[in-house]
Amino acid sequence: MNFKHLYYFWVTAKAGGIVRAGEQLHTTPQTLSGQIKLLEAWLGRQLFRKSGRRLELTDEGRVALDYADQIFTLGAEMESALRQAREGQKVLDFRVGVADSVAKSVVYRLLEPALSLREPVRLICSEGKFPDLLAQLALHRLDLVMADEPMSGRVSIKAFNHLLGSTPMSFFCAPALKSVLKGDFPQCLNDAPMLIQGASSSVRKHLEAWFTRHQIHPRIIGEFDDGALMKAFGREGRGVFMSASVLEAETLTQYGVEVIGRTREMVEDFYAVSVERRITHPCVAAITQAARGQLFTS
Repeated sequence: MNFKHLYYFWVTAKAGGIVRAGEQLHTTPQTLSGQIKLLEAWLGRQLFRKSGRRLELTDEGRVALDYADQIFTLGAEMESALRQAREGQKVLDFRVGVADSVAKSVVYRLLEPALSLREPVRLICSEGKFPDLLAQLALHRLDLVMADEPMSGRVSIKAFNHLLGSTPMSFFCAPALKSVLKGDFPQCLNDAPMLIQGASSSVRKHLEAWFTRHQIHPRIIGEFDDGALMKAFGREGRGVFMSASVLEAETLTQYGVEVIGRTREMVEDFYAVSVERRITHPCVAAITQAARGQLFTS
């Protein structure tokens, strides 16, 4: 494969068109278009199709773009690593996958100790579905996966769960909404507007069981995969929401809400999944030590 042709295709796909890509590459649209056609001929697949005056990727083009992203990202990382070696610098790349169901505020507090090592660290953080991230871990494209559930024993990947800690749960709402809730917690949630986590969240099924156990029947106003979006709706008084107690002070300050109750009957767990049974990676070691010794000690 002529990687110059692939590079031209990649820049064009990222730029959204031949003219804009030509400006970035300092070449004419005719030259650029000809180079891409040579790549398509070599692959035997059409990578772009016209949509009015614009170009859009075909299904094959999207596959090619995904691989091109990886190829040129690795190329940039190689160049950076070699430049650092030449200049006498040693930077430790730390690739972390974060399950999209994990609260980002918790992720920052968990990852922050890795950036405090004496050795310079470059954090490469990506978000996705837990199974997809585990597949990347199995291919050694990630050093660590952070999730709110352990890797299932049914998954045929050689990796190990490391429990970082657990937190009970708190219930919050805007002051105006709190003033109209009736009764003590948790019965005050009966018929109250409620904002809950999406079905993919590990705490969702525990919340539903908790409602049943206490015979509570709230009015579900919204379901959210994004915890920050759920809290934003809660800040505006749209409903009561539940979040990790370990983030209670931060939630009160950032969203201007109040605590209406807490429970230890539900907990949210946080796991680090790595290919190491015994942790030796310095970043992972820093994360686990700080989580177990500071963040979740209370």
